[in-house]
Amino acid sequence: MQQETSTKPVPVPTPETEAFWEGCAQGLFLLQHCDHCGHVQFYPRPLCTQCHRTDLSWRAAGGGGRVHSYTVVYRGPGPAFDTDVPYSLVLVDLDEGPRIMANLRGASEDIEIGSRVRLYFEERGGVHLPQVEFESASSRILKTSEESTP
Repeated sequence: MQQETSTKPVPVPTPETEAFWEGCAQGLFLLQHCDHCGHVQFYPRPLCTQCHRTDLSWRAAGGGGRVHSYTVVYRGPGPAFDTDVPYSLVLVDLDEGPRIMANLRGASEDIEIGSRVRLYFEERGGVHLPQVEFESASSRILKTSEESTP
C-alpha cells in the first residue's frame, strides 16, 4: 500500500519500541534503564549499550531538557510538510542524560543553545509523537512516575 504524499508519516512500532509508543499514548516519555549498571538510554534497544546486558526496565522521564543544537528547516522533506515551514528541529539533552531529536514548537528566532525545553505530545494518525516547546510556554504537563511499565 502506497502512502499519500499529502499525509505526514507516522512511526510503526517494532518489538523493541512498542512499550515506548504505548507510553507516549499515555503521555509518558519512557527511557530504558539498565537494571545491572544503571545506564539510561534512548532510543529503545534490546540491550544496554554500556554493559550489553538485557535486563532493562522502562521509567518515565521528567520531561525537561536543554537545547544542545538546532536547525531551522525552510524546505520540508515532502509536500505534507509544506505548510509547516519554517520549523525547527532541535537536539535536546534530557535531564536524565539521553539526547533526543524533536520538533520545537515556538518561534525559531527565540532558540538559543542551552534554552530549557519541555516535552509534550502531538497526535498524528493515531500515534502520539513527542515534541518539545520552550519551558516557559509549557502549558501541558508531561505525566511522570517513578517507574512505568506499559
